[in-house]
Order: sequence, then structure tokens, then C-alpha cells
Amino acid sequence: MKRALAAALLILILMGADSFGAATRWGWLGVRIRDLSEQEMDDISKKHGLREGFGVLIVEVMKETPAETAGLKNGDLVVAFKDRPVVDTRALQRYVAAAGVGETVMLTVLTRDQGRRPVPVRIGPMPDTVAAARVAAEYGFLLRDPEAQPEVSGPKPPAGPPTVAAVLAKSRAEAAGLRVDDVLVEINGKPVGSLDTVREALLGVGLHGPLALVVRRDRERLSFLLGSPR
Repeated sequence: MKRALAAALLILILMGADSFGAATRWGWLGVRIRDLSEQEMDDISKKHGLREGFGVLIVEVMKETPAETAGLKNGDLVVAFKDRPVVDTRALQRYVAAAGVGETVMLTVLTRDQGRRPVPVRIGPMPDTVAAARVAAEYGFLLRDPEAQPEVSGPKPPAGPPTVAAVLAKSRAEAAGLRVDDVLVEINGKPVGSLDTVREALLGVGLHGPLALVVRRDRERLSFLLGSPR
């Protein structure tokens, strides 16, 4: 169940994944997306007269993002990026990555009420928090930041170190032996005790790996080396 959830989360955030450099250079639209089911593809093919049903469904348009500014809506289906067919989420991610931050690109979308229409979108820079989560996902794991519970009528204590929330199937993290609930201790030799320090370390590594992790599992201290996803 956790792995299935992780796989779904991996494709939800749309961001450039193939041109990792400084975080401010990564392209971003700010939508949550998913691939189409075979039934949905058949329905789209019949309804819109396409030879094959394809596209990426926008599940959610995030607030104050390039997608919202452009007028994209939940339920829109992206079928083309600058006249190039969008066959799945990965294809759209690659196209966004290849576009420069600040560049205005033309998306072709299918909507419930307006049918096919062009939508110009100005590519924005990916926030660091999103970029760090993407780096972790590319190596095959997702993070959870445990929230500390306050004592009765007392101040809230600081949160503990981040833990692994999910390990993606057939990923480098799974192959290395990383597990759900492992507590992160070090990333590439740098101690990490909060989600902020984890994010900083992940952004410093990017996708140029390898990624060296030290975790605490029960009473053991374990080390893992994850190869570069590139």
C-alpha cells in the first residue's frame, strides 16, 4: 500500500526532472497530474476524433503558480506541448525541463466545456521544497517530517529528524535496502537533523550522485549508497 502510494505521489508534482542544476533553473508549472487509464484513452479517442487517446490529466492546479496564472483548471487534459504530443507524465516533465525558466510555451488542452484550446504558459522556477522532494523521489524514496506533539498546556517541542515515508518499487533506494521508517542521520557525510537540512543536502547533490545515506533503524546505524539516477 505504501509503495503504491509512493508511486502515485511520484508522478503528481509536475516539474523538470532531466536538467537538474541550481534549483532556480528548474522549470515548473505547479500542477498535480496523472496518466490516463486505458478506458479514459478510448473515451477521449471517440469523443475528440483522435486516432489514439493520449494526454496527461491535471488533477489539481496549485495556488499562485504559473499554471493558475495561465488559467489551467482541474480536469484539463494536456495533449501537446509546443505542438509535440504529450503521451504521458514523463514526456511532459521532459518538455518542461527543456524549456527555460521565464519562457512562454503553448500547451494544447482538452476541456469539458470548451474542447481543444491553446493555453500559453510562462514557465516558472521550481521552489526549493519541491525540488528537494523531487531529488529524493528520483533516487526512490519519499520523506516524512514527524511533527512533535506538545505536552498538555506546554510549548510544542522541536520536531524530530525526518524519516523515510515510502520506498518506490524497483528504485535505487529499494535495491540498496532502504526501508520505510528509517530515520535519516547523514546525507553525503553531512549530519541532517531536520527537514530543512535534509532538503539543503539533497539540493546540493542533485541527480549527479551517488547519494550516500546513513540511517538509524531501531538501534542500528546503517549506511547505503544510491547510484545516480542519470
